[in-house]
Amino acid sequence: MSSTEQTQQHVAVLGGGPAGLMAAWELVEAGYKVTIIERDDKVGGMCATLKFEGKHGDYRFDFGGHRFITHNPELLKFVDELMAEDLLYAERKSVIRFKGRIYQYPLAIGDLLKNAPFSLLFGAAVDLLLLPFKKRPENRRDSSFAEWIETRFGKTLYKNFFEGYTGKLWGINPNRLSADWASQRISLLDLKDVARRLLPQKKDTPRTYARKYRYPKLGFGHLYTRLGEELVKKGVDIRLNCNVSDIKTSDDKITAIGFTQNGEEHQLNIDSVIATIPLSDMCRMTGYDSGLEFRSLRFFNMPMEKENISDNTWQYLSDPEILGTRLQEPRRRSPYMAPEGQTSVMIEIPCNKGDEIWDMEGDKLRERVLTDLETLGIDRNINTGEYFTAYTEHAYPLMDVDYQDKREKAITHLCQFDNLVMSGRQGSFRYIFTDTAMEMGQLAAQSIIKGEDRRREIFDFRNENVVLEVQSVA
Repeated sequence: MSSTEQTQQHVAVLGGGPAGLMAAWELVEAGYKVTIIERDDKVGGMCATLKFEGKHGDYRFDFGGHRFITHNPELLKFVDELMAEDLLYAERKSVIRFKGRIYQYPLAIGDLLKNAPFSLLFGAAVDLLLLPFKKRPENRRDSSFAEWIETRFGKTLYKNFFEGYTGKLWGINPNRLSADWASQRISLLDLKDVARRLLPQKKDTPRTYARKYRYPKLGFGHLYTRLGEELVKKGVDIRLNCNVSDIKTSDDKITAIGFTQNGEEHQLNIDSVIATIPLSDMCRMTGYDSGLEFRSLRFFNMPMEKENISDNTWQYLSDPEILGTRLQEPRRRSPYMAPEGQTSVMIEIPCNKGDEIWDMEGDKLRERVLTDLETLGIDRNINTGEYFTAYTEHAYPLMDVDYQDKREKAITHLCQFDNLVMSGRQGSFRYIFTDTAMEMGQLAAQSIIKGEDRRREIFDFRNENVVLEVQSVA
C-alpha cells in the first residue's frame, strides 16, 4: 500500500487506554488518519491517575496498583524516552493481612514459621504429605478454581488464603470460578513448589514478585497523559467525553461509529476499527448478547495527616469481613503522590455496578472504611476528614466456569466484521499486564497496516502463567 493510499485510510480507535493509545501511535506513524473515541475526560482508561486538591495540597490516586514491568526491550526504550526524567525507579514491599496476622509477600520461610498459627503449619504439612495421593481433576472446560487449588495446594491453604479472598474479589463462590483463573495466573505447580520457593536459595522469580519497577513520578496515568499529548502533536484526533452509541455495518464491515458528545449525536465514517471497549459491549452494539460479565471496583481515596502509615506499597486484605481487598499507600510508589509530610490511603473494593457498595453514600462508606482501618491497627483519627471515591465498571473479566464458551461465541460473532480488531484487557476479555495491553495495541495496528488477519493471535496474545490476584499464598 502506498503512502498516499495510507493517508486516505481512517481508523477509529474505541477507547483511549494503553492498548488504544499504542495502536494509535503505530497507525499515525504509518501515515493513517486516526480518531480516538474515549468516554472519560482523560486518556489512560484503568491506568489513569486522578488528582485531589486537599487542604494540605494535591494528592494523586491511581485506578489500582500499576507498575511498569516488561521483557520487551523496544517497549521499554519507548517508555523511557517518552517519560525521560519523569520516570522513577520504585521498590515494592507488600504484606498479606489475615486474621490479625501480617505475612511477608511473597512468603518467606522464617516469617511464616514465626507468624503462622500452628494449625495452619500443621495442616499444610499434612496436605504436603498427602499430595501424591490426591487425584487431580481432568483438564475439563468446566473445572472450577476451588477444585484446582485444593488438589494442588491442599485444603488448609485453600481455606486460609484462597477461599475467602477469592470469593470477596469475584463476588461468586470459588466453585463457580473457572480453573483457568488459577492455571493461567498461578506460576506455582503445587504445594511442593510452594515449599521449594520458600527456601532462600531459590533465585528464579515470577515477574509478579518483582520488587523494582518503573513508575511515573506523578502517577501511573502520567505515562498515558504524556502519550496522548504526543499523539495530538502528531495529528491524532482524541475525542473525550464520548459514548459510543451505534455501530453501523454493511457487507460484513463496520462503516461508521455513532457517538454522543456533550449531548450531541455524531457519526464518524471510517475504514477500520480497533476496539478496546468491553467485548460484551461491542457484541451488544452489533446485535449479539454474549452473556459475558465484568467485576467492578470502587476506590475509596483518603488523605491522612501523617507522613507514613507503613512502609508497605500494598497490603492484601484476605479477611472476608473486611470490605476491601487491597490497601495502597500511593506515596510508597512516588513521593509526589502526596504533599510533603502527608500521606494517603486507597482502599480497593470489589463490587458490581448498581449493587449496595457501588451505590453506597460516601459518608457511610467512609465510616465502614475507617472501622476496617481500626481493625488493621491504623488510627482512624489521622484522616483529614476529606475523601473521594472513583469507580471502574469493567475492572476484571469474570471468568466463571462457562466463560470459555461464551467468549468463543463472542469472538466468532465479531470476527464476521472484516475491518474490526479487538484489543486490550476489556476488548479481549482477559486480565493482562499493562505492557501486554500496549503490545496488543501495537499488534492490532500492525495487522491493519500489513493487511494481515491476526485477530485470533491477538485474543490470546502472551497468555502468561503468572500470579496476579490470587497471590495471597506465594
